[in-house]
Amino acid sequence: MASPTTDDNQIPARRVAVVGAGVSGLAAAYKLKVHGMNVTVFETDGRAGGKLRSISQDGLIWDEGANTMTESEADVSSLLDNLGLRDQQQFIPSNPIALIRSSFLSPQSKFQILWEPFLWKKNSSETQESVGGFFQRHFGKEVVEYLIDPVVAGTSGSDPESLSMRHAFPELWDLERRYGSVISGAIQSMLSSKGGKKSPPGNRKRRRGSFSFFGGMQTLTNALCKEFGQHELNLQSKVLEMSYSCSDNSAIGNWSIFCAPVQNKQLNQQPFDAVIMTAPLGNVKEMKITKRGSPFLLNFIPEVSYMPVSVIISTFKKENVKRPLEGFGVLVPAKEQENGLKTLGTLFSSMMFPDRCHKDLYLYTTFVGGSRNKELAKASREELKEIVTCDLRQLLGAEGEPHMLTHYYWSKAFPLYGRDYDSVVEAIEKMEKELPGYFYAGNHKGGISVGKAISSGCKAAESVISYLDSHSKVEGGGGGGEEI
Repeated sequence: MASPTTDDNQIPARRVAVVGAGVSGLAAAYKLKVHGMNVTVFETDGRAGGKLRSISQDGLIWDEGANTMTESEADVSSLLDNLGLRDQQQFIPSNPIALIRSSFLSPQSKFQILWEPFLWKKNSSETQESVGGFFQRHFGKEVVEYLIDPVVAGTSGSDPESLSMRHAFPELWDLERRYGSVISGAIQSMLSSKGGKKSPPGNRKRRRGSFSFFGGMQTLTNALCKEFGQHELNLQSKVLEMSYSCSDNSAIGNWSIFCAPVQNKQLNQQPFDAVIMTAPLGNVKEMKITKRGSPFLLNFIPEVSYMPVSVIISTFKKENVKRPLEGFGVLVPAKEQENGLKTLGTLFSSMMFPDRCHKDLYLYTTFVGGSRNKELAKASREELKEIVTCDLRQLLGAEGEPHMLTHYYWSKAFPLYGRDYDSVVEAIEKMEKELPGYFYAGNHKGGISVGKAISSGCKAAESVISYLDSHSKVEGGGGGGEEI
């Protein structure tokens, strides 16, 4: 079969390598393939999906990685439409007004939330502000301790004082920069985005809120994997070396990828026109990269801190849970450690998604570790069982032993977007600037949520398309070689 060609000047379809088959890499590869490019994905592990990891066993369904996502990114909406996954979505009902009506915040904190447009304080420091400092200026200390702290712990394994506001919550940081008040800015931004915009014919309104899929979050990456052929998605293929070269009569350089399948260590080499790297930066530093025959040293990449987390799945007979709380989970503030609670929080998975277990059971997903207690994340199954059982007994009145309990340990669950994260961003930008046709994506760039990771991959794909299109025009027009 002849090689695919582009429409302009019959130039053969470009070849792009994607390193990493997590959701960022798969989303990037899918976008490139739809655009008509030849794509090859390399993944070290024996499975694709990264931290989207769903298990179906004995009538139970659970996620050992990310449990939900949102559709706040336009790239997510497009991906779900193109993959035909709309009928597979499972939404969690949400009610923002419930926050004001709840009893866990004092009347004073509720007053400060409602009057934030008039009471917020300016940042007097020029240094990189923490998440805790930002939210305390706008909403008060109690909101930080009982709302922001548990949310941050549950979603990133970190704590408010360790995180950089600009990197962890860039949209809110930008709202303050533009409007001052976060609440006023959110309202004005929402109104301006609605003004003058009409949905295309046939487009139904997207539902807000968090969601998963029937069968768990891995349904998304499984659908992406089905879009690739046997030779396009290479599992157990660890990239060891990458080499960039450029001939004098070519408008575009050439990347050689050397990878070794884990099983037989046989070294393979393949040529590509561009590369999208989605591996963690620590893994990138272990790779050997050469540029025009000379080593490209990666010693400028700083050490990235990661938050370790253990995910514990347990089920209890409904009759043994004496105080089943309403809602979809409980996040534990750090201050509650004084009362003996050691977990970061628990999702009421079977209340969120009733198909996840038998009708006579409750299925819970509990998180342990993070910056709050890194060593505890590495505890044995029996230790984790005791911790989770004790916390659920105190929170929900769960009596007796769990009907089932299993756990998965993520040694590097989340990169820490600390107050020195500018150096990480600068290192990524340096690689992209100095290595032609090299683009980076993943949860080290742009956000750690599933939606942000998808968007990061799609944006990298768009950059590759733009890069290759511009060089194709030079080739088609007989232009000179690449600038060095």
